[in-house]
Amino acid sequence: MKIISVVVTYNRFELLKVTIAHLKAIGRLSAIVVVNNGSTDGTAEWLQEQTGLDVISQDNVGGSGGFYVGMKRAYDLGADWIWCMDDDVYPEPTCLDELLKHADADDIGILCPRRIREGKVFVNECRQINLANPFRPMHRGRLTPDGTTATDIEGMVFEGPLISRRVVERIGLPNKDLFLFYDDTDYSLRTVQAGLRVRYIPEAIIQKKLFFSDDTWTAKFQKKKKKHLYQVRNSAYFNHHYGSNAGVRYLRPFIDLQGYLWGAILMVILRRGYSWSDVADIFRAYSNGIHSRLGKI
Repeated sequence: MKIISVVVTYNRFELLKVTIAHLKAIGRLSAIVVVNNGSTDGTAEWLQEQTGLDVISQDNVGGSGGFYVGMKRAYDLGADWIWCMDDDVYPEPTCLDELLKHADADDIGILCPRRIREGKVFVNECRQINLANPFRPMHRGRLTPDGTTATDIEGMVFEGPLISRRVVERIGLPNKDLFLFYDDTDYSLRTVQAGLRVRYIPEAIIQKKLFFSDDTWTAKFQKKKKKHLYQVRNSAYFNHHYGSNAGVRYLRPFIDLQGYLWGAILMVILRRGYSWSDVADIFRAYSNGIHSRLGKI
């Protein structure tokens, strides 16, 4: 069995070192693919000094673009299983073994570990994606921290999922044009729709680390504004693309838009770093999502 890990990193050098150290300590990996999304914090120089890593360096194409490239490399290398993760998580020594205990069934597509952050279970996976009722939350049956049994889910995150080769053969790679947000939800839903199971394994533990940026307040604020645009656009795209009726395809993303839109308008009125062009950008992001105009913003 050939298992290849894929790590996507961007400007979190110290966290990446911890992730790589834990992966190297796991003897079952055939390769560790690291996708460096244009880091400027010394990551590239450190990676050049390392051995036992398959490094891909590229411009920042977002998390979705990073996993697209990394999973393609792992698939081309003949991986039976592809173990994906961001640079802010690291697996416990038994994590992979616990996931593989559930890998024998022919209909298993993705196996997801339990995440622990600062000693507490961190969950936002859900049992079902609601694509029928725009007035109910999209994520139904969210998992609870105290769950102890393996559970089939539809919504997962790219923080430790073990992905079978059969998934890539059946549905292809993640949608690289989403850039940030919803790429993992999109991929897990496509997996389920293709007749494969996505399963949450609470015995498999992966640690999630907190990251404190050295950015100035202004830089952090500008990044948050950009992230909001991706959230609005990709929510609109996801609901419009997969919704089973007009209410989900149009009304739900419009409802989701309101919090961002009116929040930005309030910030303009209070002169808190927003302008009317920012408000227009938010509405444009919604329109782009509805019309499947994706890519880097």
